[in-house]
Amino acid sequence: MSCSRTTDAGLDKSKLAPLPDPQANVVPESYTKEFKGKPVSKFVDPCAEASKASMDCMNHHDYDRDKCLDYFQAYRDCKKAWQAQLKADRRAGKL
Repeated sequence: MSCSRTTDAGLDKSKLAPLPDPQANVVPESYTKEFKGKPVSKFVDPCAEASKASMDCMNHHDYDRDKCLDYFQAYRDCKKAWQAQLKADRRAGKL
């Protein structure tokens, strides 16, 4: 049995939007404003822009991870900063 995989081999890469600078997404969005108005079951990710940028990079470079390492690191840095901020706010009684 053969499997078929859909690819974007026929996609014109010149029409793709330019990728943002990876370092532009290192700092997470303010999570406190998102948490205050969210429904109980809704997931909020202040690093969604960094996540989207890394996936856009993968799509742009035909899933060659080596070309997107800066975007992955920016996402990890963003998540780390968010977790540190969240921890500090919990300790200070802000949440």
